[in-house]
Amino acid sequence: MTITSNLTTNNVIQDGCLLVNGKIIFTQVPQNVIVSPAPFGSSFIGATSPTPSSRHVFSLGVLQGYKFLSLFRFKIWWMIPRVGNSGSEVPIETQMLLLEAKEESTLLDKVTGPSTDDTFYILVLPVLEGAFRASLQGTSTNELEFCVESGDPDVQTSHVSESVFINSGENPFELMKNSIKILAEHKGTFSHIENKKMPAHLDWFGWCTWDAFYQDVNPEGIREGLESLSQGGCAPRFLIIDDGWQDTCNEFRKEGEENSEGTQFAIRLRSIKENEKFQRLSSDDYTNLPEFIKFMKERYGLKYVYMWHALVGYWGGLLPSSESLKKYNPKIVYPVQSPGNVGNLRDVAMDSIERYGIGLIDPEKINEFYNDYHSYLASIDVDGIKVDIQNVVETIGSGYGGRVTLTALHQRALEESVARNFKSNNLISCMSHNSDSIFSSTKSAVARASEDFMPREPTLQTLHIVSVSFNSLFLGEIVVPDWDMFQSKHDTADFHAASRAIGGCAVYVSDKPGNHDFNILRKLILPDGSILRARYAGRPTRDCLFKDPVMDGKSLMKIWNMNKLSGIIGVFNCQGAGNWPLKQNSLDNPTPKIISDHVSPNDVEFLGEVAGDKWHGDCAVYSFNSGILIKVPDNGKVEVSLSVLTCELYTICPITVIDEAVHFAPIGLIDMYNSGGAVEALSSTTGPNGCIVKIEVRGCGCFGAYSSTKPRHCTVDMMEEEFTYNPEEGLLTMKLEGGCQVKNMEFMY
Repeated sequence: MTITSNLTTNNVIQDGCLLVNGKIIFTQVPQNVIVSPAPFGSSFIGATSPTPSSRHVFSLGVLQGYKFLSLFRFKIWWMIPRVGNSGSEVPIETQMLLLEAKEESTLLDKVTGPSTDDTFYILVLPVLEGAFRASLQGTSTNELEFCVESGDPDVQTSHVSESVFINSGENPFELMKNSIKILAEHKGTFSHIENKKMPAHLDWFGWCTWDAFYQDVNPEGIREGLESLSQGGCAPRFLIIDDGWQDTCNEFRKEGEENSEGTQFAIRLRSIKENEKFQRLSSDDYTNLPEFIKFMKERYGLKYVYMWHALVGYWGGLLPSSESLKKYNPKIVYPVQSPGNVGNLRDVAMDSIERYGIGLIDPEKINEFYNDYHSYLASIDVDGIKVDIQNVVETIGSGYGGRVTLTALHQRALEESVARNFKSNNLISCMSHNSDSIFSSTKSAVARASEDFMPREPTLQTLHIVSVSFNSLFLGEIVVPDWDMFQSKHDTADFHAASRAIGGCAVYVSDKPGNHDFNILRKLILPDGSILRARYAGRPTRDCLFKDPVMDGKSLMKIWNMNKLSGIIGVFNCQGAGNWPLKQNSLDNPTPKIISDHVSPNDVEFLGEVAGDKWHGDCAVYSFNSGILIKVPDNGKVEVSLSVLTCELYTICPITVIDEAVHFAPIGLIDMYNSGGAVEALSSTTGPNGCIVKIEVRGCGCFGAYSSTKPRHCTVDMMEEEFTYNPEEGLLTMKLEGGCQVKNMEFMY
């Protein structure tokens, strides 16, 4: 065992075992493994090798007897979750591993002391160390290994000391937050989400062109889509013009022929200007792209227009023969995928790029390229960018200092250009689920949380909901996870819309023009185009962290989040509608048509922090779909039963005890998915003539609250208004008219 630094750690190697807080986690730990103390009782793990190499695989020892949650890259671009209870089940390319430790599960209780029922959590997080990036993987003999690699044969080492981070705690969500803060401070290569500027589009409804048009996007179609959404009263306030607007060239297609298979991913960027579809426009209202953008903002009230591009320009990079791009010295390089990339699912796009190569921008010119590109877009009134295909850089690091070095170079240049050319940090990162990018994110504040929403793939809908939630456990401490677009007129539209409402993410659709369900959209969007966004990233409830809500045949997916004065829980039946990649279905019996579970105020982490000092533990629980309001204690339970691809949302609001007779909880706008997102503030006054409850509410529609007794009267902005009261439930409702500004409500008792 080797211990370095003057810091102290709760994690040590003793008699060939790695102990975390006295708990044996790994047995048969090899002699070459090193433990180094890190801040606040955490530690780093490294190892030594007799020979230098650009890639090492080290054993951490045997892992058995603990439930785990793994977030791993099943293909080069994206992570998905996997649960298990032994090292052999940990997939290749695991980028986060969370263990559940219970005293009764210890391997050597006689060593660690008497058994108790206490539960704590252990985070095993592979990180960056210099030019090397780490990942985890299991073996058939239950060993947990960590792989360190530079991606450049000339960048070698025989020793790593800080490649795996280990920390533990009693609350898994606090553990993740504290660990990311420790790493951000210690490593200095990335920032915690609390230290980043939020893009302005997050609180507004948006529309993306991708699933509406794919690469056939054109100005006429965009105008038609904006018009139909506006006519329905759901005008988008931000627009993403996705892939299909750039000036590109396919060198591998013969004139007059269709693209041969795979070459669509070898297409290269020919200039930083728009393609012919967006030039010389024939409308009476605009003749070119700058005029079109101005027209869209003035006619439809768009606040933000984002444009799509790849991190390397386009899928196949830059066209070296392009006269306008020669200043960036592009040259064709051929990607090399790591064993981890090809050890899970190969990706057709990546395999195509590997075959045809990338027109790589000279690293010394990358700052100039991004600044030229983004300053041009800014000059035509574009407000931000969505930058895709980011992980490809990890495959082209050879000769450039390796994957980590080249990724960091691109990320710094991108972030600096966005800060220079666009307001409000308007950047959405996509296809960026490698730790190279995650741990190089110093300013970028939004990143996609999972593989695309795919409207034509019915077996992927439930996987999407579960993936974004589990991935947000990790990503949500570094970025605001983007849960992707969906389509409002789709078999799973309500399922997706409900998840976006509790995701704490941007809400945007990719509807085809004229193909909308406004009943669903109005549950997400206020008339002014704003949304009721929850405060944090939506994450699985604690009792779901080590379950498989897609394939175990019995577990519901429960997601929690917070508003200013309440919590929200979404429950989704994701069983029986799809299977995880790389996992066989081992269930002998068919999935039940109905699955039951329960929700509790205790499922909402940190609810007490918003409850106030007049909370005595009871909560008002409002079921969105059923419209039922019940009063439960904080440890009480509400049963929920759902069929496949259905969901229920529960607003959970602490009941404030105003006086002996008046107990009150503002639910919010009860015709919105995230009802509690509308409530901004609650206060009360008492006097000889009774008490007054004061609420600030944003938006309009049907307002609901729990009240233990009927008020004498109510005012909204000092005007008396009618209300209804159901004494059996304690449900008080009233209609809020007018605009979406904050309204001051007073209930007199």
